Amino acid sequence: MTPETASADFSGEQKRYLEGLMSGLQIGRVSRNPGLASGSSAAAAKADSEPIGPDAAGLKAQDKLLRDGKKLSEPEKFKREQHPFDAYERLKEQARNNAPPPPADNFRWRYYGLFYVAPAQDSFMCRLRIPNGILRHWQLTGLADLAERFAGGYSHVTTRANFQLREIQPKHTVVLIEGIQDIGLCSRGSGADNIRNVTGTPTAGIDPVELIDTRDYAREWHHHILNDRSLTGLPRKFNVAFDGAGKIAALEDTNDIAFAAVEVKDGFGAEPGVWFRLGIGGITGHKDFARETGIIVRPEDATMVADAIVRVFIETGDRTNRLKARMKYVIDSMGVEKFLLMVEARYGRPFTRVPPEAIAPRPAFDRLAHIGVHMQKQAGLNWIGLVLPVGKLTCEQMHGLAKIARDLGDGDIRLTVWQNLLISGVADDKVALAIDAIKAIGLAVEASSIRAGLVACTGNAGCRFAASNTKRDALEIGDWCETRVPIETPLNIHLTGCHHSCAQHYIGDIGLIAAKVPVGEGDGVVEGYHLFVGGGFGPDACLGKEIYRDVKAEDAPKTVERLLKAYVANRASVDETFLAFSRRHDGESLKRLADAESST
Repeated sequence: MTPETASADFSGEQKRYLEGLMSGLQIGRVSRNPGLASGSSAAAAKADSEPIGPDAAGLKAQDKLLRDGKKLSEPEKFKREQHPFDAYERLKEQARNNAPPPPADNFRWRYYGLFYVAPAQDSFMCRLRIPNGILRHWQLTGLADLAERFAGGYSHVTTRANFQLREIQPKHTVVLIEGIQDIGLCSRGSGADNIRNVTGTPTAGIDPVELIDTRDYAREWHHHILNDRSLTGLPRKFNVAFDGAGKIAALEDTNDIAFAAVEVKDGFGAEPGVWFRLGIGGITGHKDFARETGIIVRPEDATMVADAIVRVFIETGDRTNRLKARMKYVIDSMGVEKFLLMVEARYGRPFTRVPPEAIAPRPAFDRLAHIGVHMQKQAGLNWIGLVLPVGKLTCEQMHGLAKIARDLGDGDIRLTVWQNLLISGVADDKVALAIDAIKAIGLAVEASSIRAGLVACTGNAGCRFAASNTKRDALEIGDWCETRVPIETPLNIHLTGCHHSCAQHYIGDIGLIAAKVPVGEGDGVVEGYHLFVGGGFGPDACLGKEIYRDVKAEDAPKTVERLLKAYVANRASVDETFLAFSRRHDGESLKRLADAESST
C-alpha cells in the first residue's frame, strides 16, 4: 500500500508518517543490499520500487547514475546506506563509549555540525548555525559555558559569520549539541552536503545606507532549511547569502546563491523599488564569482526561489566526483540559461528580468566599517566593531562581551564574515565606557589597516586538510608588517590552508594559500605558501594573480613587507589603494618592484 492509494482513508498527518516510513524502508532495502550501496549497475537494476518520502529526490538522482553504470562517491554511498539523521542513536552510543567515529560516521556526524578533525586534533569541532550571524547576549553567555565545560575553552568566529567550538571529546558531543539547542541555537546541517549557515549584512536594521534589512529573509530561509528534510539530499555543500547593501560587505558574490539588494528604477517593466538581484554559482575557491542572471526577485519570494534552485541542484549535481560536485559545475556543463529555465519550471512562475541599466548604483562599501565606532541610522546609537586575533575568543572574553552587549548595547552580538563581531545599540554617552570595558577583557576597537583586514582559516593546528599553520602565520605577518610599513588605506590579507579556500585567498588584496615547500636535495618539505595579489569583491570583484610560489612560512612576513613597501614607494598618490596599485601592474612588474625593496 502506498500513501496515494490510501489518500481517502488517512489524514494528512498520517500520510506524511507513511511517506517517512516508506522512505525508511527504502533506505533499509539499500543497506541490506551491499551491491547496490557499492554502486554496481547490476544491483541498481534490481531496484523494485520507486523511492518516495523526503529523501526521494536524492535517491532518484543516485539511482539514475547507477543505472547508467556509474559509481557513487564514498559520501553518497554513506548517505545511501543510512541517512545521517536516522543515525542519532549510534552517535549517542559512541558518545557513551567515548569512541571516535569510523569513516562513514565521521561523514554522517557532520550533518549534526560535528567534525572529527584527527590527526590535526584527536577531537571534534562543532560548527553552529546563526542566521545572519546575529545572536543575543544570553546565547553568547550560554555558548561560553558550553565551550568551557565540553570544548577547549575558546571559540572561533568563522568567515561565514558563525561560531566554531573545538577540542570536543567524543563523550561530550551529544550533550554539547543538545546544549546548543537549549539556548535557542543549533548546529544541525552546518557541515557535509547541506545548505550551510545563511549569511547576511551584519548591520542589518541599523545601517544608515542599507536598502533592506536582511534579518527576516535570512531567518525565513534558515527555518525553511531546518524544517524540510528533502533539502538535505544535496550532492555537495551549498552557500546562500543576503546582502542588504549596507556599509559592511557580506561577500554574497562568493556564494552558490547571492541575493543582493538593489533599487530598480522606473520604466523597465518591473515595479520600481527594492528587489534582490539574483546571482548563482559563486565559489571563489574554484575561481568563480556568482554569475549575473539579469533576474530580480521580490524579497518576500527569495526563499521559494532559493528552494527551486536547490531542488534543481539536487536532481542534476554530480554524485560521482566530489571535486566537481558543486553547483558551479552543473552550470558550467549546461549553461546558465538552461539551468535557469529548469529553475523557473520548478519555481512555477516566470522570473522578472531587467537590463543592467534598470539598476540604480548601490551604496558604497566602507572596508573599515567592521572595526571601530560607527553611527547607526537610529539617532544617538552606534555599533562598535571589535578586533579579534584571527577570530579567536576565550570563554572569559565571550562572557565579558555578553555583559557589555547586555548592559551597554541593545543585547545583540553581530558576527561578520571578516572574522570579528559588532556590539550594536550603544548610546553616544556609553561609547567610552564600552570601549574601556572591551579593552579590559583584552580586545580592541582600533587596528591598523593591516590588522583590520587580516583573515585566516583554522590551519593545520585544527584541520587535517591544511598544509600550514595559517592562524599563527597570519598573526606573525600582522606583527611584523604593521610596525614597519605605514598603511592608511584599506587592505585585506587572507591566509587559507588548502584548496577549499575557507579564507577565500583569491579575493584578498594579498592572498596566501598554504603549500608544502620543497627544501634541500631530497623529498624534504616545510610549511609555506603561494602568494596572490589583486583580488577583490563586490564592484571590485576579481581573482588575485599569483606572483610568488613556494614561499616558506618563516619568510612570509618579510615577503608581504616588501610588497607593501613597493606599494608605498610607487603608488600614484597617497589615496591610491593597494588594490588599484596592484591592478596597474602585471605580476612580473609587481614582483620586480617588491624584490627591489629590503626587509628589516
